[in-house]
Amino acid sequence: MSNYTNHKKYEDYEFEDFLSDEFFVQWVKSHSENNLHFWEKWLISNPQKREMVTEAASFVRSIQYKENFEFTDEAYIEVFENILKVDLETPSISSTHSKKEVWYSFFSVRRVAAILLIGFSCWALFETQNFSESEKAPIEWITKVNEAGKKTVIHLNDGTVIHLNSNSKISYPKTFTDSIRVISMEGEAFFDVEKETRPFIVEVNDAKVEVLGTSFNVNSVVEGKLEVALVSGKVKVNDKLGNQVMLDPMEMIVLEDNGKIYKQDFDVRSVTGWKDKYLVFTDDDFDTVVRKIKNWYGVEISTSGKFNTQWAYTGQYFDESLENVLEGIAQTSKIKYKIKGKEVQITH
Repeated sequence: MSNYTNHKKYEDYEFEDFLSDEFFVQWVKSHSENNLHFWEKWLISNPQKREMVTEAASFVRSIQYKENFEFTDEAYIEVFENILKVDLETPSISSTHSKKEVWYSFFSVRRVAAILLIGFSCWALFETQNFSESEKAPIEWITKVNEAGKKTVIHLNDGTVIHLNSNSKISYPKTFTDSIRVISMEGEAFFDVEKETRPFIVEVNDAKVEVLGTSFNVNSVVEGKLEVALVSGKVKVNDKLGNQVMLDPMEMIVLEDNGKIYKQDFDVRSVTGWKDKYLVFTDDDFDTVVRKIKNWYGVEISTSGKFNTQWAYTGQYFDESLENVLEGIAQTSKIKYKIKGKEVQITH
């Protein structure tokens, strides 16, 4: 039953209420601009319901599968006969009961019916999946790992191209299934996804980035923070709390481990330039500069001296050597450096 029929506010919903709400189920199964906007705003206003909503949404998604199980007429009648039998075996409603109690009893039966039907569907799904999986060969997964100082370009069998940055890891099936394309990653990667009907999902930091065909950058290098920057197309980001956010081109979303989420604009060269051999610093503090140089060139850096907390550096380098980059920083930031093999010493 929908929220508008029973006049019950969503704030007062319990788990089974969400399962039987048509507007909620529609949002979980197939997003539209209307229901997506409503539920995003509602979850922000009702954070205490996020866990329940996430569990309900997962439950609804779990009964979706490629070949939908269909009830036969006999099975459908048998389920409802059992429900009515249970209802008839309960004590009859006293004539002293109010119309309100009779009305509540009627809807309780409908709720029980809904839950039983969902449970029956889950059982059917379980049996169907077990049968299907027993006939399928195990999926072969490929894992690529880049150490510091190394970048690679990966071509998937669907035509998607992935640029994997330094200190990053990615895993993907050798062959995608007929219904979905799923990969997992750590670190930073740029995706140029081949557009087709199968969704393309990137799993990173307990979040999911879902697209059909688009270009975007995913960065989880900084601990406790995930950044998704969309260059073209459309992207949907789902976090571990059940929040869903849509991105338009040239928007970047930042998700922090404390639950904070915000959008911001971004400079394409600063965010994605690394895949085209651009090392970019944009008002970066000293620690960020050191981290970027270590990842880019695969070196160890030791520092000495005191660095002002207001210290910041901006600069762009295209396919430059480590020495040229350090020299450029030294000329404007009053630092000294020494390079010895894979070790660098910086003093202020």
